[in-house]
Amino acid sequence: MNSNTPQPVTFKPSGPLTGKISVPGDKSISHRALILSALAVGKSRITGLLEGEDVLATAAALRAMGARIEKAGDVWTVYGVGVGGLMQPDNALEMGNSGTSTRLLMGLVASHGITATFIGDASLTKRPMGRVIDPLSQMGVDIQARETSDHKSCLPLTVRGLCPAIPIEYRLPVASAQVKSAILLAGLNTPGITRIIEPVLTRDHSETMLKGFGAEISVETDAEGCRVISLTGEAELQPQKIKVPGDPSSAAFLVVAALIVPGSNIVIENVGINPTRSGLFEVLQTMGGDISFKKKRTVGGEPVADIYVKHSSLTGIDVPANIAPSMIDEFPVLFIAAAMASGETTTCGLHELRVKESDRLSQMAKGLAQLGVKLTEKEDGMVIEGSGGKPLSGGRTKPVIETALDHRIAMSFAVAGLATKSGLAIDDITPVQTSFPGFQELITALISQ
Repeated sequence: MNSNTPQPVTFKPSGPLTGKISVPGDKSISHRALILSALAVGKSRITGLLEGEDVLATAAALRAMGARIEKAGDVWTVYGVGVGGLMQPDNALEMGNSGTSTRLLMGLVASHGITATFIGDASLTKRPMGRVIDPLSQMGVDIQARETSDHKSCLPLTVRGLCPAIPIEYRLPVASAQVKSAILLAGLNTPGITRIIEPVLTRDHSETMLKGFGAEISVETDAEGCRVISLTGEAELQPQKIKVPGDPSSAAFLVVAALIVPGSNIVIENVGINPTRSGLFEVLQTMGGDISFKKKRTVGGEPVADIYVKHSSLTGIDVPANIAPSMIDEFPVLFIAAAMASGETTTCGLHELRVKESDRLSQMAKGLAQLGVKLTEKEDGMVIEGSGGKPLSGGRTKPVIETALDHRIAMSFAVAGLATKSGLAIDDITPVQTSFPGFQELITALISQ
């Protein structure tokens, strides 16, 4: 057997989770902190940056386009080239598994006079990029992508930037912070006003951080209740000192683990609780989860708190579709909580989960069925009949869960393993490094305290 072949890793019940820990930096903020620092004129300092593979892919691409990025201890220093100052990369930009890197950097390149080719791993090359290509094309940018048999535009793709690009007004057809951010980044080097109409609120880190860097940006509400974001280019960004809070999407796995493992009582320090990201915590509280937020403060324009979590008896609910944008990445681990709750949990409006790193609805349904969970998979959601707090089964042998190289599938079932009768095996835990380095070690530390 090839020594490089990933070996299954088993997660099994090992007692309550207790103690006080912190999670790695917020992935969304880390990407944006690097990108905007690279566009500022001068030296920016970033602490708490997530050093997962996805964020490192963004850093490598920015270096390839002329930004100087250095690391000393916990401090990342970025010497920006200024808006409009990006250089032609010598080689294709390797995005690995990072859809965020790809979509945001497509917008960044779009209004610069350079050409960049984006490539990625087997998982990323299957993810559709059309929703970003459409608005950037309206700005006059030439984008050539690989077309699949089902007419999806995928990697590898080449963006031939246009300088100056054409400012547009664009109404988001689907709720997507990545698409919104790509347009805003393109608008930074585009003369005039680039305007985005957002019918459904999505995470607002880009708007908050752009304002902090000195961009001329405004957010209003129109007569229909939509958010209207207006950005004036050509922008001049000022270097900043940024402290990245802990990632709520990473904290989510530990929160659910503590809720479903009897006797658990944990504190997760310094977690971002931006309202556009906190939907999971609201849903879990509605289900009866004992979750509280203490030492609330604001760091770099972002709300932060320590999260206190105790084991709880959960009850199934109907999860409203309008909350999906504020927790879209957390639905896989919510499904684990639902599997341990009493009664039925229903979800809908989750088409987006079909086009993530994997088809997350399908992968979660398949894995939960292996654990004996009764469920119905629908086109845009799932109905799950919970166990009422009883350990999940899966039969006489430990099931091996297929992750489809998806980090959130892997971590969700790792959490589920703690609430099984005899444990379960994850076929490949290595994708977790994209967003949550040290995940296994943190779980072990909480169990051993």
